[in-house]
Amino acid sequence: MAKHKKVDIRKRRKKLIKEKRKELPKQDVIPKKTTTKPFDLRLEKETKLYWIRAATGALSALIGRLLFGFIGWFLFFWMLFWWLLFPFIVSFIILKFKYDKEEWTWKNILMPGIGIFFFLFMIVGVVIHTTLKFIPDFSSILELFL
Repeated sequence: MAKHKKVDIRKRRKKLIKEKRKELPKQDVIPKKTTTKPFDLRLEKETKLYWIRAATGALSALIGRLLFGFIGWFLFFWMLFWWLLFPFIVSFIILKFKYDKEEWTWKNILMPGIGIFFFLFMIVGVVIHTTLKFIPDFSSILELFL
């Protein structure tokens, strides 16, 4: 029978650790890939518009019902104003997106976030309206100051 060679595990582990440490800095030096494709840029714009629309839906219902006391058709027209006009204000004035004239359509601004806007507007509007109905003779915050 052949004798087994004794292996010093500590030395072997140290050697492996040194080899791994030499490889790690090489991996960190690899530059991060950034894509500047038109599709990716449009997707970033649409993502920003989506989340702005989500916040706008909740805030417009909160402000329209709680602050101004809109109910019924007034609340509906308030929602339409924020639904149809505010995305253009955000897109062109606040975020200052630049659109190519060949690829630009109004749908690129209006379509991202329509569902989340409507959903959050309805949920927040219904919750605020229901809560305010429990307070007798209260319709809006402006009513307190006038």
